[in-house]
Parts: sequence; structure tokens; C-alpha cells
Amino acid sequence: MTQISQQALEAAVREYRDPYLNKDLYELGAVKNLSADDSGNVTLMVELPYPSKGIAGGLKQIVANALEFVDGVESAEVHVAQKIHSYKTNKDLPAVPGVKNIIAVASGKGGVGKSTTAVNLALALHAEGARVGILDADIYGPSIGMMLGVPEGKRPDVRENKYFVPMLAHGLQANSMAFVTTDKTPMVWRGPMVSGAVMQLLQQTLWDELDYLIIDMPPGTGDIQLTLAQKVPVTGAIIVTTPQDIALLDGKKGIEMFRKVDIPVLGVVENMSVHICSNCGHEEPLFGHGGGERIAEEYETTLLGQLPLHMTIREQTDSGAPTVVAEPDSEVARRYRDIARRVGAELSTRERNLGGTISSVSVTEH
Repeated sequence: MTQISQQALEAAVREYRDPYLNKDLYELGAVKNLSADDSGNVTLMVELPYPSKGIAGGLKQIVANALEFVDGVESAEVHVAQKIHSYKTNKDLPAVPGVKNIIAVASGKGGVGKSTTAVNLALALHAEGARVGILDADIYGPSIGMMLGVPEGKRPDVRENKYFVPMLAHGLQANSMAFVTTDKTPMVWRGPMVSGAVMQLLQQTLWDELDYLIIDMPPGTGDIQLTLAQKVPVTGAIIVTTPQDIALLDGKKGIEMFRKVDIPVLGVVENMSVHICSNCGHEEPLFGHGGGERIAEEYETTLLGQLPLHMTIREQTDSGAPTVVAEPDSEVARRYRDIARRVGAELSTRERNLGGTISSVSVTEH
């Protein structure tokens, strides 16, 4: 039996470069074990730092093929896992129990598909193997419940007359003001009342060991949004815009708002990037072209992805089964999952929160 060179095995593993972080597996610290037995069977254990279920199969195949070319190797078995860490925020705010990372999804103006993007991003992160929750902070127009197919009138369970048990929908933990009011209840509230209500929903919900909590922020950049950004321990923010010039101007305001309160902007999602004709498949940029890319370059952030203007996205979301769960193999769902992996990968480059595991609130039933 030819003696297998450990150096040659490591060199073979280094041939694979992560598509989102552009580093090899050793540079990522992702190799947990690489060994060969006397029969030439090689085992590699990989642990990626972001939700990556969609690329795990390709990674296994590519690295196993590279290892099997090494002299003396009879077979190669590659195992891929993932571990999501808690990352530091730039503000000295207490962490939310049961939540590792909070991602705010925001827009400078309404009508750009922010809530649709937030829901599908949350579902995409879940599809990629993460534990995910979503909080509807859009008090004046809460729509997350409808988008997730939560029946109208269904209310969350309450523990000790204080804690909400999040609704479960399509694998997500969710809470929204819509779950504790009716659609006929107008939210005639001033700014402090709104931010107070959101903070209560955030802090008094029994989130269960979430890797990510997506917060669907209210549209705009006024006092309410600024107050929430200052009070919530947000790990990073995502700006949703369209290629339209007026939306880009408002998107810039959104980026400036988060920078003002020292929250890192993870990137920009350009929604309604191109219209796809449902009859012939012709693509046309109705709202302009390249706007998201320009704003990302100007503010030295990342263009996380571009999403089409397509009727089925609206129809599926309105029916309570968003695209990622309604058509998981569609091109649109693949784009959402690619955005999810980019977001997770970007967060994984941040400094870790080493203050210990964030525990969930423990409530005993009497």
C-alpha cells in the first residue's frame, strides 16, 4: 500500500475555494478532520460558518474527486456541516434571549417589495439549514402573517401573561402586531408608542435558539425607524430597492440612516430588476438598469442579488406560500437562496460574540 502524503491530501483540499468568501477551506478554518486509514480510505470533516445546504453537495463532489487523485487514495468520504455563530453588534445593547443574530430588512420608501424580500430571505435561510425567525415591525401595515399563510384571527399562545409563543409557519418562528390585533384595527399611534410596541414584541417573544431573526422594518427613514435602529441590537442591515432613480435616492437614505447609528449594511437587494413576460419569457428592465449595483459601489457595500418583477412572486406571497416554498426549484427561489448564502457568508466575516451561548427564556408552566 502506497503511503498517503498528508501534505498531498491538504493540497487537494485547498483546491476548493468557497464561492462566497473566496477562501480555501483551511483559510476558513472549516477543516475539522482529515485522515486516511491503512486501506487508503480518506475521511474529511468540513464545517462551514454560514447556511450552506445548497452548496454542500457540490463541495462534497469536488473535494472528493480531488482527494481521489492523490496517490494511494482508494476512496474519499467528505462530510459537510455548518455552524452559525453569534456576531458582535456595534452597540452596547443587551442581546435578545434565544437569538444569535438580528438582521434588519429595510427600505427608504414603501412599494419596493421589502416585506416580500424579508419573508423569502427568511425562508431561504431556513432552506439552507438555519434556525430562523421573523418579526413584523411594520406596525402600520403588518403583512407577514398573510404572507406566511397564518389564518386570520389566529393568536399566539401566551405564557405567564407576559411572553408570546411565536407562530410556526413554513419552518419559521414568527410574530407580528397583526397577530394581536385585527386587520380592522387602525394603528393611530405616535412614534414612541410604535417603537415601544415593537420592542415588546421583540423582547417578550420566546424565540427558540434562532441563528437569525429577520426584522421587517417599517418603510422610510423617519423617527420611528431611527429609534428602532438605536434600540434593537441589530447585527447587520439589508437595504431593498428597485432600479428606479427615486427608489435609489431613498435607498441611499436608508444606508445613511444605519451608518448614523453604527449598524453595518450587509448589502443591497435590487428588487423588480427586470420584468419577465409570463407569456413569452421576454425580459425588459422596466424601472431602469444597474441601479442596485451603482448604489452598492457608491457606498462600498455588496450587491446581494437582483430579483425579477414576476407575477407569480406576488401571487404566491398573497396566497400564503411564498416562492421559496411554493416553487423551491424555480430560478427565483434559487436567487433568494443565493442571497441567503451571501448574507450568511458576509456575517461570518464579522467578529464573533464570545460572551457565551445566548440562552432562550425559560418559562415553567403552572
